[in-house]
Amino acid sequence: MANILYGIKNCDTIKKARRHLDELAVDYQFHDYRVDGIDEKMAQQFIDALGWEKVLNKRGTTWRQLDEKTKNATNESNVAALLCENPAMIKRPIFSTGKALLIGFSKDEYAQALSLT
Repeated sequence: MANILYGIKNCDTIKKARRHLDELAVDYQFHDYRVDGIDEKMAQQFIDALGWEKVLNKRGTTWRQLDEKTKNATNESNVAALLCENPAMIKRPIFSTGKALLIGFSKDEYAQALSLT
């Protein structure tokens, strides 16, 4: 099985993505950052493929609660460590088909990545 959905179980967008994949009978593994963990290597793979500014969720409460010094110092060279310390700051979901890596949830993008269109 090559399909992996990365995220946090109680996230509403994750729930939508999982429900959609289940409706399509797509075989996938769910990787919960809080249960299964995330290391800098995995975070860096997401950053390399998608860009650190896309992977870092600045709209969530975890980011907003950081002190200004940390926010201002966050950049491409240190963001992977920050994401490992605070996995809730990773934009969700990240979906890997083995050939494509998608961020966020879009039925159309998932269909295209899964070659269902």
